[in-house]
This record gives sequence, structure tokens and C-alpha cells, in this order.
Amino acid sequence: MRILMLSWEYPPRIVGGMARVVYDLSHRLVKDGHEVTVITYRDGNTPYVENDKGVNVYRVDNYMINPNNFIDWIMQLNFNMVAKASEIINEQGKFDVIHAHDWLVTYATKSLKEAFKIPVVTTIHATESGRNSGIHDEVQRYINDSEWLLTYESTEVIVNSNFMKNDLQRLFGLPFEKINVIPNGINLSNFTGIDRDYDFRRQYAMDNEKIILYVGRLVYEKGIQHLIGAMPKILEHYHDAKLVICGRGGMMDELRQEAHNLGIDNKVYFAGYCDSKKVQKMYKCADIAVFPSTYEPFGIVALEAMLAGVPTVVSDVGGLNEIVEHGYTGMKSYAGNANSIADSVLTLLFDQKLCDTVSKNAVKRIKELYSWNKIAQDTHYVYEQAICQTEAQRQLEKSKQEKARKTKSKSVPGEITNLLSFKKRSAYA
Repeated sequence: MRILMLSWEYPPRIVGGMARVVYDLSHRLVKDGHEVTVITYRDGNTPYVENDKGVNVYRVDNYMINPNNFIDWIMQLNFNMVAKASEIINEQGKFDVIHAHDWLVTYATKSLKEAFKIPVVTTIHATESGRNSGIHDEVQRYINDSEWLLTYESTEVIVNSNFMKNDLQRLFGLPFEKINVIPNGINLSNFTGIDRDYDFRRQYAMDNEKIILYVGRLVYEKGIQHLIGAMPKILEHYHDAKLVICGRGGMMDELRQEAHNLGIDNKVYFAGYCDSKKVQKMYKCADIAVFPSTYEPFGIVALEAMLAGVPTVVSDVGGLNEIVEHGYTGMKSYAGNANSIADSVLTLLFDQKLCDTVSKNAVKRIKELYSWNKIAQDTHYVYEQAICQTEAQRQLEKSKQEKARKTKSKSVPGEITNLLSFKKRSAYA
């Protein structure tokens, strides 16, 4: 099968979790014998054309003119994606299916679908309404409407959790059978050969301190503010603890100030952006990982922590709520509740046997449910569904046109007869 992926991020450009999903899914599909082409945005000095371990990657610039705003920037990017995809199709032939990733590629997807009659499968990784707890201004409304349009134009839609399936049905009124739940996966060999590096660990905490690790963007919906708010209670009961925050985002200064206001500057370490290798070492050095999101469609970072063998605490929302089974594969806390986060963390800090048990169970669960091998097969099945439905629709339209043509040809002699009869009657009159 020839598959075209459209995504605004692909490694080394990583904005959120989408880049890793597109990367891992594409490579798994190639291993399964499919041909995968990714068109994405060119960031920095990355090559325009690259064969990335079998995946054909084409990167496009944006226009030289400066856009008025982010929406205009995205629209310009879509124009260039259409141009590049059209060039590839004209040179190499048509793709069997287009796999679009989120609203950022809506208009490129719609244009290519209509121009080349290619079925579309879309993955919605998150919604604008979910990220902002509703739609509050015209920019958010535009993004929300673009999401609806993309799902409307798609033959099949993929989401990564039952939470997201319900969200899309509520927001866009999509038919139940059109939405396919396929979780994100993780490379099961991510931590093979990686052990705890004590010299690396000492850069962030003393040997006697337990590292509480957060990995992710520093934005409101990730709930990091609530984790910082939980630290005074955690430190009151377990002084030898240290919060290490890996990530960057718009809340950095605000979070630093919050830690200062709480008087815990020396117990909160902002590590900034960490590349994938550094993150792997971080997980292996951590004693507990916490992901306190207030909105989380899936939560791939939780899979990473669990696979690394780190006892994990998550909030009881979205995909995180479905990944972790409380007390068995990890711990849960009430979303947005610093006191609840502290209680779950302290439970693990004071119970090493529980830590060992949930870690062992979590690794087993990850290997059973979240391997890319299974996820790629499920995704390929959705591609086949989309292709079959598109072909069936095409045949139906062809049949209707043929029927209309025959009906029209049969009606012509009758019309001529009626006209002659009318003229005859007119002559006698």
C-alpha cells in the first residue's frame, strides 16, 4: 500500500507527542512492507528530501513573506504541502490513502482528496475545545471548525482513547462507527541497555534524594502547576525528595515564581528541554514519575515512564485514566488537586513493595497493549476500510450516472412522439 502522511511535525522537529507517533507508525508500516511518504514542515537546516530508514520524508518551507498570524502561517504551509504532494503524485503515481494528522493539515488534505480522489484517514490527537476547556474566542472557533471539517471530509477517523471518541462524538456529531480507537504505542526497545547513571543523576539531585520526575510541555493543561503545589505537603512528610521538571513552554517563568513563593526553590529543578537520549537517562534516574494533566487525550509520556520501570502517578482524566489501573500498574490522583497528587506520591515513597509491584505490572501491560506492531496492523485495517468504502461509493455514483443516462436516452423518443402528436392536433384545430 502507498501511504501519504501529512503532519506539521516530524523528528527532529518535535512540538508535542504527534511527531513521535508519526515517526514510529511510519517506520512500523514500512517494516510491514508498505511504502510511506511523509510531507512535513522544514525546520532549521534539516534536508528537504530524506530517506529515513525506509520512510520517504519531504519537507517544505513556508512562504518568504511573513504571515499576519499563526492561522495564516498554517494556511501558507498547507499550500506548499499541496504543491509538493501534487509534484510527487504526478511523478510517482497516486497514493492509496492519505493519513492526515490534526487540523493543521486540513486544507492540504481536502484539496488533495478532491483533486486526486484519494480516500482520507485522519487521526485527531487532541481538540481545541479540550485544550482550552471550551471555545472562548474566534481563533479557537476557527480551529474547532477546521477540526470538524477534517473529520467530515475523512472516510475514517482514528483517536487514541475512548475518552477522545466520546469527545469527538459530542463536539462534531460524528457517527459512532466512523471513529476507530487505536492507542498510541511505544518502541519496546527504548530502554534496552540503559541503566541508572549515578554521575548523570547527581547533576539534578543528591544521592539521598528521591527524584520526582515530570516530562512534558510547560502549559496549563499539563497540570504542572498542581504538581508544584503538591511539593510542600510531600516535603513536609518526606524531606529527601526533589522535583525535576524536563520541558519548556510558556509557563516557565510563572512556575519558577510559584516555586519561589512556596519557598521550595532548592527542591525544584527546571532542566529545560531534554532530547530523547537525555529523557531516557532521566527516566532511569527517577524514583517516581508524575503526569498531572487536566486534559490529556492519551499521554504517551506515561507509557515511557511505565516501560522504564518507574512507578507512575497520573491524573484521572482522558487517556491517562485508561492507561493506568490504580494500585496495580500505577497510581491516580484527582485532576487539578494538589493534595491528591501529594497523597499518591507519598504512598509510593513510603511503600517500596508497592513501587516494585506496580512497576512490574506496568511493564507487562505496556508490552501486551502498546506495541507498534499491533497498532500498525490495526491502522492498516482502517486504511483498508477507507479504501473499500471510497471504492464502493465510487461504484454507486457510477451506477447512478449510468442509470440516469439510460433513463434520459429512453425518454427522448417519447418526447419526440409527444411533440409530433401536439403538432398534429394543432393542425386539425
